[in-house]
Amino acid sequence: MLKATLRSFLAHKGRLALSALAVVLSVAFVAGSLIFSDTVTRTFDRLFASTSADVTLEPKQDLRSPRTAGAVQTVPAALTDRVAKVEGVAAAHADVSVENVVVVDSHDKSVGPTTGAPTIATSWYVTHRSPVKLTSGHAPRGAGEALLDADTADKKHVRIGDPLTVQAQPGTFRVRVVGIATFTTTNPGAALVFLDPAVAARELLGSADRATSISVDAAKGVTDAELKRRVGKAIGTGTYDLKTAGEQAKSAAATLGGFLDVIKYVMLGFAGIAVLVGVFLIVNTFSMLIAQRTRELGLLRALGADRRQVRRSVLTEAVLLGVAGSTLGLAAGIGLAFGLIRLMSAFGMNLKATEMVIGWGTPVAAYAVGVGVTFVAAYLPARRAAAVPPMAALVDAEVAGVGKPLKVRAIVGSVVGAAGAAALAGCAAATKTASAASLLGLGVVLTLIATVIAGPLLVRPVIRVLGGAFPALFGSVGRMSQRNALRNPRRTGATAAALMVGLALVGGMSVASASMSASFDQRIDKTLGADFVIQNGSFLPFTKEITDKVRGTEGVRLVVRQRFAPVAVRLPDGERVKTTATGYDPHVDDVAHLTYTAGNSAAALADGGLGMDADFAEDHGVRLGSTLPVEFPGGHRAEMRVGALTDQGTGDGFGMQGGLFFGIGTAEKYVPGGQDAALYVKRAAGTGADLLRSRLERTLKPYPQVQVRDQADYKKLVHDQIAVLLYLVYALLGLAIVIAVLGVVNTLALSVVERTREIGLLRAIGLSRRQLRRMIRLESVVIAVFGAVLGLALGLVWGVCTQQVLALQGMTALAFPWGTIVAVVIGSALVGIVAALLPALRASRMNVLAAIAHE
Repeated sequence: MLKATLRSFLAHKGRLALSALAVVLSVAFVAGSLIFSDTVTRTFDRLFASTSADVTLEPKQDLRSPRTAGAVQTVPAALTDRVAKVEGVAAAHADVSVENVVVVDSHDKSVGPTTGAPTIATSWYVTHRSPVKLTSGHAPRGAGEALLDADTADKKHVRIGDPLTVQAQPGTFRVRVVGIATFTTTNPGAALVFLDPAVAARELLGSADRATSISVDAAKGVTDAELKRRVGKAIGTGTYDLKTAGEQAKSAAATLGGFLDVIKYVMLGFAGIAVLVGVFLIVNTFSMLIAQRTRELGLLRALGADRRQVRRSVLTEAVLLGVAGSTLGLAAGIGLAFGLIRLMSAFGMNLKATEMVIGWGTPVAAYAVGVGVTFVAAYLPARRAAAVPPMAALVDAEVAGVGKPLKVRAIVGSVVGAAGAAALAGCAAATKTASAASLLGLGVVLTLIATVIAGPLLVRPVIRVLGGAFPALFGSVGRMSQRNALRNPRRTGATAAALMVGLALVGGMSVASASMSASFDQRIDKTLGADFVIQNGSFLPFTKEITDKVRGTEGVRLVVRQRFAPVAVRLPDGERVKTTATGYDPHVDDVAHLTYTAGNSAAALADGGLGMDADFAEDHGVRLGSTLPVEFPGGHRAEMRVGALTDQGTGDGFGMQGGLFFGIGTAEKYVPGGQDAALYVKRAAGTGADLLRSRLERTLKPYPQVQVRDQADYKKLVHDQIAVLLYLVYALLGLAIVIAVLGVVNTLALSVVERTREIGLLRAIGLSRRQLRRMIRLESVVIAVFGAVLGLALGLVWGVCTQQVLALQGMTALAFPWGTIVAVVIGSALVGIVAALLPALRASRMNVLAAIAHE
């Protein structure tokens, strides 16, 4: 049996090749994501471990200011002397390092990264742990001098002697590049500007008496943990955080981990799609191969092979396919990881491909996925093979699955489909987002399974409609193509299912994204009353200087500032909620149309006042007039009175993060050093919108980080952000289509082999090669369109239910992307044509007499 199995596998290796490609793709994405993430993690672990001080003293991080707040938390520089006197301290120095400063050249162009990585201004202090070294010029000496990292200098064409303008929270200052510093370790992608230590503290923090952290080196023989304990005992730990080198590296790695997780899960999503679609391909391939080998299997049974041996023989072929596909997939995954490393280098994160990490878990995961998928997918065909009776060797047995009843599928599909429909109905009726999302996920899974199970039941009614015009348009060739697609509903259903999965995904996400865009458009139309919004493209804050410049622009009547602040609120039900609140100027009602269920803007923005989302307040027992303890960064606390309850549906559209807002005076009082995140501008009477826009753009030319947006621009910004998610879905669709094309090609190729004698007879009675190719193409098109119709129908239902979940967050508009839907149907027909090219060509080149004599 083993010899027979190996011979059978080698005899059909060409037919199994396309199935192996599905395994290769899924394994490649799994292996590539693991190798890439392991390589980046190992690289940065070494970077953080080698550059972290033995002990680092930092401000308390419980309510660390987000990047959107703009405030820089500091410690007294005088602590350095106290720390230096602690027993076991070899050295201590104050560090100044500020993220998200803006550095522009003499042409008012930013020299910062375009990838979203920060621009960091820091003090120049060389130790054995420094990640850079001076490679040209000299160190900064006093005011007006700076170093720039070599990668940024090269990309932005900055040379020694060039002037730069640095925009920091305390104000703008000018420097001249006097040297270039080169990374000795991995460049994380940021742009670095180095200043003289005293200048850095004064210009970046506003005072030479402040620092962002204090680095402490241990004396010989003193462990990091012991040094941390001694320093903590000397200065107290209630106000400051102390971290050893290991803890600092772990914290930095955790921050980086969020970025890595995005990449890893995106790639694993691709792997999941490849696995799911590949299962249909493999099931179909093995089912057809077994159908074509009915007499061969019957002969084996007649010669004494029992059911278990036959089943084991088929599963062994599947395992061989899985091993071969996994091996190739692992190699492809290494190549994919190499490509990602080179891509990250192009974006500024200089990883070394020579340091690629391939842990033991990667090949284990690769072979587990590849072999596991093929084994599971081949199990049902293997059981069908084991059921072939010995007498099948003596008769011209029918193709497996043809004409067999579909009662079991009908019953199981109906039960699972009813459960899925009930879950989706429950999702639509739910009033809580969490429960609605859970029911949505359950409903999506169950309805997908039900559609796959019941797909063959839909083949005949749907394809009769889709191919109904074929006989009229293409005559007998059209009629035969339609009947070929109807001949084996199981096969047609499984082939179309591969395409259905991808199209269901894109259909659902397209409806969801179109609904989100329409909902945001409605909110912006309803709430935004400003003529223009001044905002950073990355939603990062900007300096007071920009606010003053906008206010001084001719034709500006009113400027309302928006500022974010991290807070923690102790609610009446005992819960402590950490969130980001928003500060506004008093005239917010002039630039926004907010809806209140109780109270008003004046009470919420007054000193000591607070606004809150009405639903959030109800959930936590908060009422108008309630007094709540609010914590701010740096240990600041306040008792604040709830002066307004808002309708979140309008509040969210205006950017009220967390549903909490207060006067900007409160933000300035408790979060000093914060920066504005947006400016809402109203024009003066008699000043045209176009004229004011041109004036504002001229005013803001030296500040490339901010843009002037009107209502249409603001909508486009939101649409572009939503589109990023949609592009990912389209990429998943592209992968699904690639594998679905392989599935259609495989099905048609095996079908041509299966119908060799039939094709020979058709050719003998006058069917031309051209007509034969057309017949196979039409069969392919109707199968592909059938998959598209099922997928889009399912996806539209998912999309509508997703919109119901979004409606609980205030996104009430429902929109259908009809252009996308029509394009998908047309694209599916093209997919069918492309998939049929090779099988149709092969069929047309058959020798007529040899085909007629084929057994």
